[in-house]
Amino acid sequence: MTAFQKPDYYQTVMPYLILSDLNAFLEFTREVFGAEEKMKHTDNDDNVAHLEITIGDSTIMAGGSSEEWGEQPAGLYVNVDSADDTYQKALNAGASSVMELSDQDYGRTCGVKDSNGNTWWITSPL
Repeated sequence: MTAFQKPDYYQTVMPYLILSDLNAFLEFTREVFGAEEKMKHTDNDDNVAHLEITIGDSTIMAGGSSEEWGEQPAGLYVNVDSADDTYQKALNAGASSVMELSDQDYGRTCGVKDSNGNTWWITSPL
């Protein structure tokens, strides 16, 4: 048996979300944050069972919810070049606003919630 080789995009700690619609999650993260799909496993019914994406230098794993594994969305803080542009992309992709754009001492910031219930806290430099 060959030993597991950790992919180069893995970090020591990575969020693992359990969501009802992994395809919607993948499409949202691609459209809004330019996510790159790294791995996708499907079950016998061709439903996505496990997904790994990268956004910049960060990795997020996600699995499909079931009766055994209930949904576990997350709150995610994301640094971007332009909070204004990313906020608009998120709204265009179907997210709802949970915090309007504003200038804070740590940057230009806002918050959106995607269709899987994840809250994305989006921040860029002032």
